[in-house]
This record gives sequence, C-alpha cells and structure tokens, in this order.
Amino acid sequence: MLAANLLFGLNFSAVQFITKKWVQPFGLNVIRVGVSSFLLWLMLFFVPAKAAIRKEHIGRFILCALTGVVINQMLFIKGLSMTLSIHASLLILVTPIFITIVASWLGREPLTILKFAGLLCGIAGSVLLVLEKDHTNTNGKDILWGDILVIINAISYAFYFVLVKPLMRAYNPVHVIRWIFIIGLIMIIPIGWNEFSVIEWKQFTWKEISILSFIVLGATFFAYLFNLYGIHHLGASITGSYIYTQPFFAAIIAVLLLNETFTWEKIVAAVLIIGGVLLVSIKRKSIVR
Repeated sequence: MLAANLLFGLNFSAVQFITKKWVQPFGLNVIRVGVSSFLLWLMLFFVPAKAAIRKEHIGRFILCALTGVVINQMLFIKGLSMTLSIHASLLILVTPIFITIVASWLGREPLTILKFAGLLCGIAGSVLLVLEKDHTNTNGKDILWGDILVIINAISYAFYFVLVKPLMRAYNPVHVIRWIFIIGLIMIIPIGWNEFSVIEWKQFTWKEISILSFIVLGATFFAYLFNLYGIHHLGASITGSYIYTQPFFAAIIAVLLLNETFTWEKIVAAVLIIGGVLLVSIKRKSIVR
C-alpha cells in the first residue's frame, strides 16, 4: 500500500509534466484507460476466470464506469493539468468525507455530529485551499478551475465507491475493475479521441516515453492492483488510511521538480482537511450494512 500511494504521489508531478506540452488531458486518459483495460483482460490468459456479468448488474456496472472512470479520471487529469500538485493532492483527501455524505444520503450510514463536524472541517480546508493566492503561479484563474474539477472528481469517486461495493461482494475485485475499465473506455474514446489523434509521437524522447509509461503502467495499472491487494490482505479501513501519505510524496516531488512552495494557507488547509477526514472516520468500523 505504501508503494501504491508512492506511485499515486509521484503521478501528480508526472501528469503535470506530460500535459504541459506532450499529451493533452483527455488524450492521456484514452491512453491510460485503454492500456489498463487491455492489460486487465490480458490477465485472463494467466489467471483464467469467468468473464461474464449478470444482467441485473449491467446498469450498476455502467454507473460505476461513468463515476469511477469517465468523470473521475477525466476531471482529475484535466484539473491536475490546471492546478498545482500540492493543491490536487490535498483536495483528493476530501474523498472519504464525500463518501460519508453519499453513504448518508443513500441511507447506508447515519450522519452523526462528529461526521457533520468533519464535513465542516473538510469544506473549510477545501475553500481555504481554493481561494489561496499562490504567487508561484500567475495563472490563478486556471488554478481555481483546476481545484474545482479535482473536487468534482472526488465527489464522483465517492459515488463510485458506494455504488461499487455490492459488485465487489458479488464478483472477484479484479473482475469488477476489468469490466468497469472496458465500459469506461467505450465512453472515454469519443470524448478524448481528438486530443489523442493529435499527439506527435515522433517528438517523444526516452524521457517523455518513460514518464508516460510510468503514468499508464505504474500509477494506473499496478497502483490499482496494489490497492486491491491491500484491501484483500489489510481490509478497506487500513488500506484507506494510506491515502494520507499521498500529499507527503506529492509535495516533496512538486517542491523539488516543479518549484512549488508551501504557504501557511496550504498548511492550515491540510490540517483542516485531515482533521475532517479523521472525524468522519470515527466509529465507521462499527457500522455494518
């Protein structure tokens, strides 16, 4: 799990590098989801398993692909290309808070006072981060919209997380991800094809190829598999707690390679967001649905 979140943390800076000049965000998603889908289905030759899904689950699979791949992945990459790595890595932490809200809205978990307090802390930290004026980047409007897209991505993933749970109980987790990715790819291709088709592959050097390969293989395919492995051996709660390491890894890389800086607003926002996540997580283990 530490390796998975290190890959995710490195991915923030890698995506910013590759989308500034070489591959536009939606085109990058066609590559990420396309290659990952191919590899997931290729795994059937090495680990034979049933490839079918039941008719009553088709609609849920489509919703999971829409929220977990199309909206989630595309807005995350687009938002990350516009904002700062440190901003994006901290805003990703609000995902557990949104999961609590969605679960409460759908009647899966009660909204307690502690969870409501955590919600307020998380929102306060996110607002502070979004409104921060970072002088290391003069394009503040892009940062604002990038932050908003990352937040929408977190909301979409929260819906996905709640929707996918019944499928994870009914099928092997790799089987679920396999179908979600292939359905998501079918939706993503029409949206990202124009940006994918204009990629000038001949201009790529070993550096760009290496970074793109890391994004597609390391931070997408293997990171997803590592997460599933962690959930299987450690449980969802312990696995989820490793998300706190992502901003740490992302911040170090962003400061060293992208010349981003820490401000007091970022530090206060981080404390509020992490505090909010801790509050909404209290006693979650005792709730069984």
